[in-house]
Amino acid sequence: MSFLRGTRAPAPPTDDPLHCLAGGLDFGPGLQVAARSAASASRLVVPENQDNVLLIDASGHAVHLCGQAPRRTRVAGWPAGHVRLAVLDGMGGHGHGRQAAEAVATGLLAVPACRTLAELSSRLDALHAALQARFRQPGDADTFRRPGTTLTLLEIAPGQAPLLYHVGDSRLYQVTADMAVPLTIDHVPATGYAMHGLLGAQEWWQQVHGEHRAQIAQAFILGNALANPQVLDDGLHALAPATLPPFLHPLADRRALALRPGALYLLATDGLWSCGQPLPWLARWPRLLAPGTACVGDALASLFDAWTGSPPPQLYIDNMTAIAIRFANENIDQTALPHSILTTFC
Repeated sequence: MSFLRGTRAPAPPTDDPLHCLAGGLDFGPGLQVAARSAASASRLVVPENQDNVLLIDASGHAVHLCGQAPRRTRVAGWPAGHVRLAVLDGMGGHGHGRQAAEAVATGLLAVPACRTLAELSSRLDALHAALQARFRQPGDADTFRRPGTTLTLLEIAPGQAPLLYHVGDSRLYQVTADMAVPLTIDHVPATGYAMHGLLGAQEWWQQVHGEHRAQIAQAFILGNALANPQVLDDGLHALAPATLPPFLHPLADRRALALRPGALYLLATDGLWSCGQPLPWLARWPRLLAPGTACVGDALASLFDAWTGSPPPQLYIDNMTAIAIRFANENIDQTALPHSILTTFC
């Protein structure tokens, strides 16, 4: 069973592209962060922005979207130096994709800072279950119509490797001067087929990264159809080496990240590669994001400007949200460099 994203309701055009969501936040001396969200790459077709973003800085100041506009708050008791960053992409269901993403972003503000992967997973899985119960329609047997959202999140505690928690088809990329490497697995039907031995590495790569398919097999609140494509289970199915084919073992959904010195990391929703042939566009990212650029805000602006000013052929209108992150080299264990997943597919 495949689950199509819901049709986005039209919204009035706006000149506010939410350029500087991280403005006024302080992520500490070892971290640069910029964030941006836009309803559309087109000024002629502007849908409702069902994306969301969450930024909690090193002193507990936070930003997320509410009613498609930034809302700033302060998280009481947030430990000094701890940072949480996430992107979310709401999807239709009963027509509440934006509300679902907002509910998760708001819920994340109440999740205490986590220092272990086990604690982070437990608390976020509990949030998924609680919100699923809230959005369940009385007497509704069609669970596939339940709204949902992607969630790709980094939990960054002082002195520790960042922790990744990932659900859906938003992505985390590592961008260097040579290439943009995906560090997450899209939760789409092709991944389910690969888990069951029906797709090899090259076929999976082509279907997931070489084409645009507006289908999803797992989302926060929605549930998952990865274990059994014919059944939508309420729970989340965390992809780990035990259930993945060998070529996807390095990309487990929940793990501590090994960082590469000088790289720029990008949390992003799929509106930033929604086109007929994404790979040529993604090949432009190393130049656009300019890993040597001092300001991550400039790098992110360059990416959005190229997407809107000179988009690739067969552009699909979709919301687009991204967080650009650069870690100071002194905070990186240079003995723990990630193996490029691209060598498996190319």
